Amino acid sequence: SWRGAGEAGMTPYYEDEAVTIFLGDCREILPTLGPVDLVLTDPPYGVSGAQNTKTAKNRGGRKNDYLSVVDSVELVRTVVVPTFTIALEKSNGRGIVTPGNKCLTLYPMPAAFGCFYQPASVGLQPWGRADGQPILYYGKSPHGGTGLPSQSCSWVLTEAPEQNGHPCPKPFVAWKRLVACGSVAGETIIDPFMGSGTTLRAAKDLGRKAIGIEIEERYCEIAAKRMAQEVLFP
Repeated sequence: SWRGAGEAGMTPYYEDEAVTIFLGDCREILPTLGPVDLVLTDPPYGVSGAQNTKTAKNRGGRKNDYLSVVDSVELVRTVVVPTFTIALEKSNGRGIVTPGNKCLTLYPMPAAFGCFYQPASVGLQPWGRADGQPILYYGKSPHGGTGLPSQSCSWVLTEAPEQNGHPCPKPFVAWKRLVACGSVAGETIIDPFMGSGTTLRAAKDLGRKAIGIEIEERYCEIAAKRMAQEVLFP
């Protein structure tokens, strides 16, 4: 079911048998939700600042198209990390986050570490190409015991994300790997920084349930349309 536009709050913006989407501030919505099995999220990276690219000039110098928040280091420190910590409490400590490079050290100490290695690179750092995106793992893997030796924590990433109207969509196959790595069929995943809903779509296709929270309605609408499609990627 799909609510009308312009209604933010605790009532789901979209809901079906597997997925629930909330429109609003994750700091307000997250504490009202019950327990989940995994938090999996790709939050803001803290990379704002004056941008000289053509795309940024079209956005008035902004790094991305978000109008309600500025993707700054301060946002990561005061909003993103505390919210992720609250989400971890909901999931009994099991979580996966892709924090970006700049604010990596602001997050709590993880239980394990991996990365997406991107041979084509995605930018420059003071010491060279930014060709690796970190992945932080928290808590215990659901594939413990004999399942761990065969499980990867890192992958080569050459997949281009689908351009769906969100400024930073996630590559779908890569996110299916993270969903499969961090959960088992039937479990519930939460993404408090949902964006265009890639975590939720991957979860639904893999037989999980998922909850997403997004502060901007236009991205909730993109995600809801993706969720309304049939399961296409078994």
